[in-house]
Amino acid sequence: MEKCSIVVPCYNEEEALPLFYEAVEKVLSTMPMLEFEYIFVDDGSRDKTLAVLRSMAEADAKVHYLSFSRNFGKEAAMFAGLSESTGDYVVIMDADLQDPPELLPEMYKAVTEEGYDCAATRRVNRKGEPPIRSLFAKMFYKIMNKIAKVNMMDGARDFRFMKRVMVDAILSMKEYHRFSKGIFGWVGFNTKWIDFTNRERVAGKTKWSFFSLFKYSLEGIMAFSTAPLEWASFVGLFFCVLAIAFLIFLFVRAILFGDPVDGWPSLACMITFFAGLQLFVTGIIGMYLAKAYNEIKERPVYIIREKK
Repeated sequence: MEKCSIVVPCYNEEEALPLFYEAVEKVLSTMPMLEFEYIFVDDGSRDKTLAVLRSMAEADAKVHYLSFSRNFGKEAAMFAGLSESTGDYVVIMDADLQDPPELLPEMYKAVTEEGYDCAATRRVNRKGEPPIRSLFAKMFYKIMNKIAKVNMMDGARDFRFMKRVMVDAILSMKEYHRFSKGIFGWVGFNTKWIDFTNRERVAGKTKWSFFSLFKYSLEGIMAFSTAPLEWASFVGLFFCVLAIAFLIFLFVRAILFGDPVDGWPSLACMITFFAGLQLFVTGIIGMYLAKAYNEIKERPVYIIREKK
């Protein structure tokens, strides 16, 4: 019998975990063709998530868990879960039930009968999200698909049903700064997209603030595109040409009309503007250098404190 591993990243999900387990078990009972295992990854939770996982593991032999020494982030949790998985197929799901468990049979059919390597899900709307977050999310996907060499589907979730060959390809990418949505696209493989309407969390609160999502989007851009560096070069070239043109203008004006001494406020503003522009461009370069610096240190993506 083939085996399927269900990887579930958890951060402060003590309220959602029992509800998640109950809902998934109900669906798994309709899939006797597979042997299942759960791999819950406690990402340094500060509530009773670990205690709940211990109880679940004692009550059900197919429940396993990892507990990090601190919060390393969802990307690290997914990587750890994939690394520990042993199934012929691997599923990634969130514990808040925003990923509908009832889609699992359809996803399994896609990879076993329809010839796909992966069945992935995407939200067709963002009902319940703040409008500003939805707007920026749509802008992010549009920008990424134009500047990056990976195909990213708007509304894509991490909820995926993958064959082992795709999981192994993902695990072969050992970078410290991980952006899984980009990695899924970069490794390729035939993927079927399954649409569903957005769902609210079953319990608890979202861990993603607007600022944290913005930082995450920057991680994705820098992980899969060098376009910001190219833009910085073009901006620098444009303003160099503009400065030369302005110097010619000042030279001609001085010859024709003299050289008045007024205009120092505008000069001060220009100096401030160009200084800020230089710092902005230097900051872009610095962010790429910082990523490279963290990669060459080769620190572990995560550290496990407890495992069962």
